[in-house]
Parts: sequence; structure tokens; C-alpha cells
Amino acid sequence: MSGVLPNQQISQMIDDSQIASTRPIIDAQIQPASLDLRLGTTAYRVRASFLAGLGNRVSDRLKEFEMHSVDLSDGAVLEKGCVYVVPLMESLALPEDIQAVANAKSSTGRLDLLTRTITDGGTEFDRVAPGYCGPLYAEICPRSFSVLVRPGMRLNQIRFGDGQAVLGDDALRALHAETPLVDGTAVIDDGLGFSVDLRLPDTTLVGYRAKPHTGVIDLDRIDHYAPAEYWEEVHSSNGQIILDPGAFYILVSREAVTIPPEYAAEMAPFLAMVGEFRVHYAGFFDPGFGHDAAGGAGSRGVLEVRCHEAPFVLEHGQVVGRLVYERMAEVPTQLYGAGIASNYQGQGLKLSKHFRSA
Repeated sequence: MSGVLPNQQISQMIDDSQIASTRPIIDAQIQPASLDLRLGTTAYRVRASFLAGLGNRVSDRLKEFEMHSVDLSDGAVLEKGCVYVVPLMESLALPEDIQAVANAKSSTGRLDLLTRTITDGGTEFDRVAPGYCGPLYAEICPRSFSVLVRPGMRLNQIRFGDGQAVLGDDALRALHAETPLVDGTAVIDDGLGFSVDLRLPDTTLVGYRAKPHTGVIDLDRIDHYAPAEYWEEVHSSNGQIILDPGAFYILVSREAVTIPPEYAAEMAPFLAMVGEFRVHYAGFFDPGFGHDAAGGAGSRGVLEVRCHEAPFVLEHGQVVGRLVYERMAEVPTQLYGAGIASNYQGQGLKLSKHFRSA
């Protein structure tokens, strides 16, 4: 059956050397519907973001754009506002019928750490062509905070697929009728609509805004940093906030979302909003996210929002994103939140795992 490959098939790809690595792949990298990718030992500071382009290798293009290299072996800081390319430990030798798509992990997106995957011959970020054979690279641009990184850190993840897996709107409506995907009215239009919650119960706190001048964040430190040192609280008493151009916000969806075990989902921008602001989405929702079978009972989606050129009024219930659901090729043998380290099951408004709970 075509669809997104589950953890057991990813493990088989590793056994078959379709996924290789300079260090042995560990079990913790294998998620229900994706594989975490690990940073290698060197970061290359480059003048600008780039794609390899047809017929070109990333290593050759690096010679054009590299400014200097940074040894990550003992830990090194990637500076806010700079662009780096890091060879990853993993490489691929995909069969001709298997393609892949990559995305930033949840914690990466919540730090406004723009992380995209590039490949030899690639003409798009985060897309790996069927049958690709070659290395993988992460392009990293810290946008709000400078970060301390080390080899082996997992900032992005990759999902493998066979054939067409995306559910059309009719199939999505039928699935929602059978297994409710949200806890309210489902807005289905080229995916499942996500709206913003600016009327949280018993509080005026509705989000957080990144402070412009902060210290470095060590990505290995979990539940460590005081939120007030890095974030300003965003309050609303009337169900609206004004987004400032260039500022980065953490908000939360009004809907509690469910991903049934037979499906995965990817968050995509709501196209009508692109002119005003962007949901800087971290992407993948694994099978079992918010689902009863995995101890979820509905989980909110955290929204990573950046405003564009002009101040913009964001109002409670405004649609800001959409979930695109995909069929799994098989039901995974592990689900998000069920017996694996899942930091955001059952979440509400929540900063990344690096910050202490309020």
C-alpha cells in the first residue's frame, strides 16, 4: 500500500542500507513516521542561502559561498542572523519509488531556528527526489536566538513516502465524520483549517514574543532557561493582538487536534494570509498526536508566527494555517506519546522544551 512509511519500514531501510550514517543510527532517532537527522562535525558559514541546482553538488557550491568553517566537536555557537550549512551524519540511497520530505523538529521551530534540508542536485528545500543517492545537508539560520550546537544534535527530521498519500477534502470530511479530527467545527478547504486562540480560559496571557537581545541557548539544556530572560508575555483582554513587523511569536491553536494512528499530517501555511504574516511551521504531526490510543485526547497546535512588512491585527478564531493529512503505508508499531519521549503530547500554549514551565 502506498503512503508515508512508518517506523518499522524506516528500520528496514536502515537494515537495507537505503539509509546510512557515519555513526550508528540510534533507536531514539526513529519516530512513528519520520527519522531524526543529526548534525555532523563542521558548520560552514556562508554568504547566503542557496540550493545546489540540477547537476550540481552542495560541496562544490560551498566553495562559492563559504566564508569560514566552524568545528562543532566541542560545541560552537551559531550566531543569530547568520547562515550555516552543516553536513549531516545520515545519507540516502533511495529506491526509485521512494521520495522524501524533511522539516524542522518542533523544538527547532519554537526557537525560530530556520532549518532546511538541501541535497545534491536539489531545486527545492526539504524535498528529496525519488531514487536520490547522496549526502544530506542542513541549512541553519538562527533568527531570534544564537544557539550552541554539537555533533549529533537533531534539528530536523525526514519522512519517506511511496506514491500519493495526501487526503483530498472529501476524504478528509469522511475521516472527520468517522473520527473527529478537531474538537469543534472542522473548517476543511485544501486541508484542515487551524485558527488562533486569543481567549484562553482564566487568563489574559495568549502568547509569547521573542526578545531582541538575549543570551545563547544551549540546545542540550532541557527545562533549563527562565522564559522571562528570552520572551515577553503577550496579553489580550479583547481577543486581538497587533503583530509587529519582524517580531516572532509563539501562539496556540483554538482547535485541539487528533491524528489517528493510520495517518500523519503536515502543517502548511494558510495562503490567503501570506501577504500579512507567516506561520513559521515546524511541520510534522506524527500518528497518535492528540489521539486517545496514545494518551492524547486532543492536543493544541503551537503556532510560530512572524509578521511581514506592516503591523497586522490578529483576531481570535482567525484561520492561520492548515493541516494536510496523509495516509500511512502501514500503522506504525509505535505512536506519538505512547512509550516514546514525546515532549508535546496533550500540549496547550507551550514554549520549547529548553524553557522551564511557568
